[in-house]
Amino acid sequence: MTSGGLLRAVAGTAILGGLGLPVLLGLGHGIAAAFGHFPAIGAHGPDLRPWRELLEMPGLGRAVLLALWTGMAATGLSFLLATGTLAALHGRGAARGLRRVLAPLLAAPHAAIAIGLAFVLAPSGWIARALAPLLGWARPPDIATTGDPLGLALILGLTAKELPFLLLMFSAALTRIPVGAQMAAGRALGYGRTAVWLWVLLPQFWPQIRLPVMVVLAFSVSVVDMALILGPSAPPTLPVMIARLSSDPDLQALLPASAGGVLQLVLLAGTFAAAAVLARIAGAAGRAFLRRGHRLRGTGRTLALLPAASAGIVLMAFLALAALLVWSAAFSWRWPELFPAQLTWRHWLDAGRWGWPAGASALIALASTGLALAAAVAWLESADRLGRRGRDRWLAAAIHVPLLLPQLSFLTGLSGLMIRAPLPPLAAVIWGHWLFVFPYLMIALKGPWEAADPRLECSAAALGAGSWRRLWRVKLPVLLAPLLTAAAVGFAVSVAQYLPTLFLGGGRIETLTTEAVALASGSDRRVAAVHAVLQALLPWGAFLAALAVPAILHRERRGLGGAA
Repeated sequence: MTSGGLLRAVAGTAILGGLGLPVLLGLGHGIAAAFGHFPAIGAHGPDLRPWRELLEMPGLGRAVLLALWTGMAATGLSFLLATGTLAALHGRGAARGLRRVLAPLLAAPHAAIAIGLAFVLAPSGWIARALAPLLGWARPPDIATTGDPLGLALILGLTAKELPFLLLMFSAALTRIPVGAQMAAGRALGYGRTAVWLWVLLPQFWPQIRLPVMVVLAFSVSVVDMALILGPSAPPTLPVMIARLSSDPDLQALLPASAGGVLQLVLLAGTFAAAAVLARIAGAAGRAFLRRGHRLRGTGRTLALLPAASAGIVLMAFLALAALLVWSAAFSWRWPELFPAQLTWRHWLDAGRWGWPAGASALIALASTGLALAAAVAWLESADRLGRRGRDRWLAAAIHVPLLLPQLSFLTGLSGLMIRAPLPPLAAVIWGHWLFVFPYLMIALKGPWEAADPRLECSAAALGAGSWRRLWRVKLPVLLAPLLTAAAVGFAVSVAQYLPTLFLGGGRIETLTTEAVALASGSDRRVAAVHAVLQALLPWGAFLAALAVPAILHRERRGLGGAA
């Protein structure tokens, strides 16, 4: 067997055995448990009792509607704002700085953004404090600004986190379309910017952005950590209800929890189908309007409102991060003062409280990211050596499965399998994080890897360098910036993981994310803010390292010092 074949066999076994097979096993075990078959806890099915127990839970119907409403509303709003913002700004100077502005929000974990937003939106938060002198509020208003029954705060939080992601994904997709030429042709025929985007560009654009939109939809409908912090609680959303069942001390609760995971899977499949139908209806309507020659004149001002709305959402997210910093150092902060009267570093100096979760988060993130990076490099390099670049569609499907399935649908099953597995909790959590780190890292690395100039490797081969030497001495140094950027993405994904840590660690592994979510509902905002700030600082440190290391190592090599 050639070196490429051996490398591919090892990488393929690791990917299928470590990612595809466990997800399928977890899904299968969860479905079996949903119908009463869970031998590890003495349940032998088939039995419909788990479904009866689930359906008898108070507030289940409203929990289902809340999950669908908040998830679909947040995804639709994020899609509308991202598309409208790019339509209004593309080709103008304001669009060039998007990556720099949005990078801190992309790196910040979901839970950190949610905790910061809770500080901003709360009845005693920054917005209420700013309005208090104008409205004469002597005490915080009795208004449900977080945890509201309609889930509006959760929709805002999800939009604040997913809008930057979609903006960057959409910006990358636009590079594959000759936007300037098609815009000029459309304007020459009398169509305005809005009409050209809707009738000409969006139909070409949608197939390339469909997958990121579906990933956002899957996350938004099944989110737990943000829903625990910002969402309603009586009843909560369906994912929160299932997560609470899964962590019940009574192991028999795993059966209705598994039924809930299957229900979550069915609901997500329904939302995917609804999104596909809406896309077809929108396409048919667009073609009908185009045939009738609608120019959509007078929509320029409406289109200009979308970047302003996006800027407001992004500003709210930055306010959330600023609120975390202020609360983490606040000592005395009375109503309605905008800033604390006195600052303290007491909670930061209490390393005994946050030191272990921070160390565990960094260790798990480094381990899962290192394993994912090794697997990704092995797979991409083997494809190059065997001349199979871009031919393995099964891999593209496999790596997206964990991102498109609700985590609860297979993590409940995996947590059940862990009852008898001899895997230590820390190793199980690292592996659980790897399930989600590898897909994101692979997506971030695949494009730059395939865009590398093949002539460099050909020149090294002509000088007598073997395949391994070309990899270590030519390809990896040239791709150092995108490699580290992809690793930083994977590191950030790992730090943000909540459910894999909770389920696969059995509650015995404390990370900044699990502690921050647990502390968010506590009485001491300062301790929660310290954990949330640290949770954001770890990914920011990884991205700064990804920028600094290539710049230092390649400072004398023009073109190699910048991040991809």
